[in-house]
Amino acid sequence: MATIVLHVAVGVVTMSRCQGAERAADRPNILLIVVDDMGYSDIGPFGGEIRTPNLDTLAKSGMLFSDFHTAPTCSPTRSMLLSGTDNHLAGLGSMGEAIATNQKGKPGYEGYLNQRVVSIATLLRDAGYFTCMSGKWHLGEEPTTTRQGCATRVI
Repeated sequence: MATIVLHVAVGVVTMSRCQGAERAADRPNILLIVVDDMGYSDIGPFGGEIRTPNLDTLAKSGMLFSDFHTAPTCSPTRSMLLSGTDNHLAGLGSMGEAIATNQKGKPGYEGYLNQRVVSIATLLRDAGYFTCMSGKWHLGEEPTTTRQGCATRVI
């Protein structure tokens, strides 16, 4: 069984494989770990001095992606990671609570993950995966902006 581990820049999104047309054994489990305020080389899989045996084990049996570039703040970074697009296209040109007066109402500064992008959770759900998210969302605070379907279940 393959596991893909993405370590980026606090929340966890997991996508477990579901039974479908494909054999379950042929589809990887996916665990996406997003950590705020941590340096690239802070943990063991990237040469850090902090002991992280569980993350080391996941990294050895999975795949590490190491060429993701962050934005200066968490929400724009999270929007880029989850949508695979520029944060302005995703509606988070800035953190929602930090949108300047002259930016309010302008495209790219909606302050939530908008409908112009599709999240990785939605794509995986549509491909038959069970998706869930636990932890910090910070991509829209109102029920109408939390992107129903972005995660099958938020826990």
